[in-house]
Amino acid sequence: MRDARTGRTEGERLQLRADSYTSLEGSVARITYVSEETQYVVARLDVPGKPDPVTIVGTVLSLTPGETLRLHGRWSHHPKYGEQFRVERYESVVPATITGIRKYLGSGMIKGIGPVFAGRLVEAFGEDTLKVIEGTPGRLAEVEGIGPIRQQRIVSAWAEQREIREVMLFLQGHGVSPAYAVKIFKAYGQAAIATVRENPYRLARDIRGIGFKTADRIARELGVPADSPLRAAAGILHTLNELTDEGHVYVPADELLRAAEKRLEIPAALLPDALSALDADEAIVVERPAAGRVVYLKPLHVSETQLARRLADLLRAPRTLPPVDMAHALPWVEGRTGLALTDEQRQAVRLAFQEKILIVTGGPGTGKTTILQAVIRLLEAKKVRVHLASPTGRAAKRLAEVTGHDACTLHRLLEWNPREGGFQRNARNPLETDVVVVDEVSMVDILLAHHLTQAVPLAATLLLVGDADQLPSVGPGTVLQDLLAVPGIPAVRLTTIFRQAAQSRIVSNAHRVNRGEFPDLSATPADARQDFFFLAEDDPLRLRDLIVGLAQRRLPAKYGLDPLAEIQVLTPMHRGPIGAGQLNAALQAALNPPRNGTAELLRGGRIFRVGDRVLQQRNNYDKGVYNGDLGRIAAIDPSEQSVAVRFDDREVPYDFSDLDELTLAYAVTVHKSQGSEYPAVILPLHTTHYPMLQRNLLYTAITRAKRLLVLVGTRKAVAIATKNDATRRRYSQLRERLAACSAEAQAVLDSPRDPGIG
Repeated sequence: MRDARTGRTEGERLQLRADSYTSLEGSVARITYVSEETQYVVARLDVPGKPDPVTIVGTVLSLTPGETLRLHGRWSHHPKYGEQFRVERYESVVPATITGIRKYLGSGMIKGIGPVFAGRLVEAFGEDTLKVIEGTPGRLAEVEGIGPIRQQRIVSAWAEQREIREVMLFLQGHGVSPAYAVKIFKAYGQAAIATVRENPYRLARDIRGIGFKTADRIARELGVPADSPLRAAAGILHTLNELTDEGHVYVPADELLRAAEKRLEIPAALLPDALSALDADEAIVVERPAAGRVVYLKPLHVSETQLARRLADLLRAPRTLPPVDMAHALPWVEGRTGLALTDEQRQAVRLAFQEKILIVTGGPGTGKTTILQAVIRLLEAKKVRVHLASPTGRAAKRLAEVTGHDACTLHRLLEWNPREGGFQRNARNPLETDVVVVDEVSMVDILLAHHLTQAVPLAATLLLVGDADQLPSVGPGTVLQDLLAVPGIPAVRLTTIFRQAAQSRIVSNAHRVNRGEFPDLSATPADARQDFFFLAEDDPLRLRDLIVGLAQRRLPAKYGLDPLAEIQVLTPMHRGPIGAGQLNAALQAALNPPRNGTAELLRGGRIFRVGDRVLQQRNNYDKGVYNGDLGRIAAIDPSEQSVAVRFDDREVPYDFSDLDELTLAYAVTVHKSQGSEYPAVILPLHTTHYPMLQRNLLYTAITRAKRLLVLVGTRKAVAIATKNDATRRRYSQLRERLAACSAEAQAVLDSPRDPGIG
């Protein structure tokens, strides 16, 4: 039917409105939905003159209730949800209404002001509240509870927000979130806009969390041409960093340039000059071995070359441990500890006292812990100074428990100093020790291995323990595998599985998988004596529901497990219906739902709630927390803009702007689980995980479970993972460098050993 006045049908009217670009201004009343991956938002906006809130949809970054927005976009009509405003561009403005001001201040935007003080301020000053804070801050003392200290904090925070606002408005216009705008401001101060205009690609290098794509988008909008030498150099550096994130220590130059050309979509002829410029600026190192040019990030080149040299120096250095009569020492330690050492284990103990460097490797149940217990007991008896360390806090705690000796993380051992941005223990200030023992060494990447060996005194002995068949380190390199591949470095490979361990289906199936054999899935949950079960489910959505049911009800009821403290879901991938992202949302809703009085926070599309399990996603040396550390949210303080997370025995504070470092950890990827053990593990394995179905991933996941493993999914996916041992070789020259450096030491290594030992 046509409108008598306009002559248009309702459909024509709606289409005309949709085609019209317009503006809208209002206060955010409620956030209905935020996509973590895309930042697509559905929210309700209070617009002056409209009786009901308006639904807005589109990409709007880090939205805050009470925030006033000026939106630019088009109206649309959704067949189910009705009229919506599609946002194409927006800017944040200071709210003008009492309600808006109260929501704005109460949201935690200004440190020192939470919902309570926001209400008191608005009650005292009404619509002039922001003017008072801005112009006559002395009047804040009129409000109950605001003394001189809180007043100064509010004034300082508001001044910072005012300065940040300019930066935010500039950066939001180029698609940068407010959280990152704060980080940019903290990095560059009042020079932020000038710095970004001069070289926007600095953001990708200087600001944690801002990648090349964002920096490139800003650069293009600022007029930097696509074929700019600045862009070409930044693109090569970005590509090299991405490939490094995949585990490579170096990248062949031709492969790097092809990848950069594909990402940048610029003529290949521009890239060699950009590569040469980066080499001249010492941002990278270009080497020319026989196989052709290779390119390193400078820190990785330093780490690889110096690690090889230091290990060779350690091998050459004289042995300083006191002589031990193993014929008497081994029976003595067995009698004192109740251990019964196999011939294989006895040889490992002998070599620990005989060699300057020793690697002990083997799968679960092969006796690595027994060897450590014996070695530590003998070292203590000889009054030898020994330090024990592991890459993660959980692994260090477990090492201390099984050996009865103090242990710590490698970062704590090496004394990371956040103020100076480096380790205090190094070649100039080595550890005061005779023996350094490192467990879970498969997790140690090339950078950490370099810093460790620099801090080990040449007179000391280095004992490295780990499982070479597990996934390699999250960081670049394959240090353990490379060391084992060099004949000159002594190593013991444990193969015997102890009878008690062999009775565990977790252990036996781990070894079956490692041999390329299909695991035994015959046990059923009805058999309470078993520790390994398989539940079949092909439909991904039903599989997700099955996982939630196991974690929430079935396993706690049958085994008395605490679902928040003792059950861990491990998954091969982050994305997808049974990836870590969606599993975390479902598990959070089931295990830690919203409750009256429980503080929560919406940040970056994620809800953080007191009691949530969270995972640290990158090394933060300032806070002393590292990639893969698990914690629980202890408190959320909107007025202070801070979240307290408990990691084992300590609480760590996070500013709201730092929460991109955390993610929910009800489910974590197998890669992130390295170095950790859990009482019970639920492991989904499905053909939707196909890109990650690899033998060493399945093997690693199985070995993370201490008492119970429930494998859920499809037999086909298990078969694919078991058969697929074609793991991608990481680019590294550590083996070659070690072989070259140790060639000089070969005469020493081949010389007769001290007859007093063994």
